[in-house]
Amino acid sequence: MTDIRQRLARNVARLRKEAGWSQEAFADHAGIHRTYISDIERGARNPTIEVVDRIAKALRVKPGALLD
Repeated sequence: MTDIRQRLARNVARLRKEAGWSQEAFADHAGIHRTYISDIERGARNPTIEVVDRIAKALRVKPGALLD
């Protein structure tokens, strides 16, 4: 089973790229620091559920979609 952080990392990066955002633009849109987004996309962070919710809202998906 893939680590949930790695699933989150892959999904955030994929959805961000599909939306056409750079990490910096996406971070600004989501109200999260760019280096934190980078860390999430590398699986180096274990974000809180509140951060997952903010990312999901910025990507216009349900939070669960980030963890599938």
